[in-house]
Amino acid sequence: MKTQVVAIDFGTSKIVTLVADNSGNLRCDIVGAGIAAYDGYMDDGWNNPAEVNDRIRDSIEDAERQCKRKFRDVNIGVPAAFTRAYSTEVTVELRGTDPRVTSADIKQAFKLAEEKLGQVNGIKVHATPAWFTIDNGKKTLEPAGKSGRELKAMISFVFADRFFVEDVTLRLGDLGFNVVGVYATAPGEMMLFLPEEERDHTAVLIDIGYLTTDVMIAEGDALVYLETIDIGGGHIAADLAYGLECTLEQAEERVKRVYVYGVDSAGETYDIPPVDGQPGRSFSRAEVTRIIEPRVEEIASEINAAIKRSGVKLGNWSSYYMTGGGMAFNRGGFKYLGQKLGQTVKETPKRTAKLNSHSYSSALGLMDLIIDTIEIKSRQPMGEGKFKGFFRSLMGG
Repeated sequence: MKTQVVAIDFGTSKIVTLVADNSGNLRCDIVGAGIAAYDGYMDDGWNNPAEVNDRIRDSIEDAERQCKRKFRDVNIGVPAAFTRAYSTEVTVELRGTDPRVTSADIKQAFKLAEEKLGQVNGIKVHATPAWFTIDNGKKTLEPAGKSGRELKAMISFVFADRFFVEDVTLRLGDLGFNVVGVYATAPGEMMLFLPEEERDHTAVLIDIGYLTTDVMIAEGDALVYLETIDIGGGHIAADLAYGLECTLEQAEERVKRVYVYGVDSAGETYDIPPVDGQPGRSFSRAEVTRIIEPRVEEIASEINAAIKRSGVKLGNWSSYYMTGGGMAFNRGGFKYLGQKLGQTVKETPKRTAKLNSHSYSSALGLMDLIIDTIEIKSRQPMGEGKFKGFFRSLMGG
């Protein structure tokens, strides 16, 4: 049976509406991708509230044209800037003459973790384990059926900002659309683009967008830390526009996007063509480097500070990945950022044949999370020992 899934992702520079068909033959076939540029948001809300409804409509209508169908039910993604992640550790005593972990014990772990977390502002949208241990043994995500006396668990909860959810739901309602699901984009992006074996050893995903940079730390199937930094690729372009006395578009198209990090080429120039009666100009690499690299160093410094604030133990076993349109398109960008972070920063793997650009990582992660959740809810009740897939998108604990 074919199911249509619609997901709306709110980035800092564009709204993306994805339409996908989900069937037994093809898990996720993206048949429409509507994209509308807008002024985005910062941590205190929309930068231009008056335009948001029109841009949502533009994105949806673009997607409808591509997939040649109309829809009314949509899922919304809550950006990392309006999302908070919390982790807490709990212990459950196993009882009986031959105690083994049951589904009831796992549910009890989630219940205790939520009680320990206490009152949190926002709407709980995801609850996922980072790991379980039995009698302080090896970490696992499949504890059911294993014998022991004590089950420990690290549970991660993700909460969405209530104002954002309510505001977007009202806007979509005004446009004639019904919100049928609310998801946080960060867990979906983390699960899709961080390899499972590397998440098991704790991994970092850095999404440098246009106005913000999201720092995500994953352990197992859980987002154990999330922080949004209010600096992104757009700030690099703005610095260039100011320093070179050109338009923001010229700075973005002619300089920022083609800049190669870590290359010493004294003869390289960046040319800005004549426009509106203004003569064309050329700038040396040294002039451009003096503007770009201090801002990137600031971004790297803020990323390092965020990781330090997380309190998550990272080491040589931990992997770092980068995505987003802020730096991932630039040659040498991964290596240069890695040098500033003191780590090897890798490119996220390509997961789809369509829209495999770094600019669409959050939208693709959102769609993958929605489809994962739909598939899990449609399955028959699982036997003991088959909980790992279930936990990937456990909604509401």
